[in-house]
Amino acid sequence: MPGRDGRDGEIGQKGQQGGAWHGGLGPQKGEKGEPGLTGFPGKRGQSGEPGLAGIPGIPGPPGESGEAGTVGVQQKAAFSVARGTNDYPDRASVIRFKSVITNINDDYNTETGHFRCRVPGIYYFVFHASLDDRLCVVMKRDNIPLTVFCDHRRTRRQVTSGGLAVYLSRDQEVWLETRDYRGMRGKPSGYSIFSGFLLQPH
Repeated sequence: MPGRDGRDGEIGQKGQQGGAWHGGLGPQKGEKGEPGLTGFPGKRGQSGEPGLAGIPGIPGPPGESGEAGTVGVQQKAAFSVARGTNDYPDRASVIRFKSVITNINDDYNTETGHFRCRVPGIYYFVFHASLDDRLCVVMKRDNIPLTVFCDHRRTRRQVTSGGLAVYLSRDQEVWLETRDYRGMRGKPSGYSIFSGFLLQPH
């Protein structure tokens, strides 16, 4: 049969202090852990308000002087040319005035019989023709007829003329052409003349 219980032992040493008790029967909060890994960058936020204007900078040095202009030259255009032959010009062809009286910057071409516009603006063109037969002259701008001057008198040697104010753009051309009637002559005693000059540049 079992023996008796033995005597109580000696009182043990005091144990370490436990964590604070918050009541309840569930799990308790543990100690603070180590920091986690850095997360991905978030979306860019909205732009802030514009800042105040900065202080004006120091003015830069003056620039180099430009080249001298040529306004005076560009605003001049005029020519007068003569036809000094006694032969009739060809039918339905450009009338070429070979003798130069005035021709600023060679705007009138004596080989082609054309005046080429260098300064855009309003021009006045005029011709004076010495003739002894019927004559019809067409003034053209870029191959488009502007007007026709005709003289059908067949009595004796005489002079006829015609003029027109025309607006020209740069590089447009003006010239005179004959039609069926081409009785234009040209002698030292009675040249046929074609002239043009700039009235107003634009």
